[in-house]
Amino acid sequence: MSFPTRPLRTLQGHNGAVHCVSYSAAQGTYALTGCSDRLIRLFNPANGSLIQTYDAHGYEVLDLGVSADNSRFASVGGDKQVFLWDVASARTLRRFVGHFGRVNAVGFGGEGDMVVVSGSFDATVRLWDCRSQSSTKPIQILDEARDSVSSLHVVAHELCTGSVDGRVRLYDLRMGMVSVDVVGHPVTSVRQTKDGAGLLVSTLDSTIRLFDKGNGALLQTYRGHVNKDYRIRSSLGLNDAFVLSGSEDGGIYVWNLLEGKVVKRLGAHGGKVASAVVCNDARKEWLSAGVDGMCLLYFCVELSYDGIVEADVVGLQVWCRCGG
Repeated sequence: MSFPTRPLRTLQGHNGAVHCVSYSAAQGTYALTGCSDRLIRLFNPANGSLIQTYDAHGYEVLDLGVSADNSRFASVGGDKQVFLWDVASARTLRRFVGHFGRVNAVGFGGEGDMVVVSGSFDATVRLWDCRSQSSTKPIQILDEARDSVSSLHVVAHELCTGSVDGRVRLYDLRMGMVSVDVVGHPVTSVRQTKDGAGLLVSTLDSTIRLFDKGNGALLQTYRGHVNKDYRIRSSLGLNDAFVLSGSEDGGIYVWNLLEGKVVKRLGAHGGKVASAVVCNDARKEWLSAGVDGMCLLYFCVELSYDGIVEADVVGLQVWCRCGG
């Protein structure tokens, strides 16, 4: 199986470090970026066009989460708030207030994605009901972490969190249970595998680990990149056949999931920190974001974007209606 390594284009216009990038749900036709310039941008990666800009944050944007129907997304950052957006109108629907420090991570959960989950520097995870009339009272606060919550991933009724205290916590929200795995190093990224059996965990010892979610056994380790000081988000790609991560040396590293071997190292972002990567399996492409203010698109050499012409406004409406 070949991995997408051909750089196609750069998503431009950022005036600062790009901290996070996320594809739209389903086919992933569109991409959102969050930047230190306090703006969120919606792009069409197929032609590199900027479709919409979302402006409400007063501080840098650190994470983004997109609802399954693509009608809404959530954003967090240095504001200590959680912003819930309407994609089409570019307006905030809600602003959830209650964290006492910057908010590092956000995601959707619950029936119909009516719950927004946020993790913060204040060492708490808070669950917010999108239907509630209160913007200051979360429906639940999870305070087991002893240091900043850096990352989270919600799948169905399960919530996985990573913390600077060196622990990964797996919550079964339906049963009200939590299990804890001690990694021993500050956690920067957590991600469940598609089959629900594994957890991919990045830590500040320049190591990515794959754990068995059921018994906590270490299945594989991935090394070669540099990650000692900054939060760098790792990802899984091409139906979990590969592990991807940025690096503080400016490179993008790709490992074979099963063997743990580096299969590609790509130079990117002018030697500056590559902070986040996200893969689109449906389109066999992926994006990397860096502190150089660039967001780079890579795709398989056997694929072609020739002849793709889309009207951006129409495309945005289709995204909202059909989950593109």
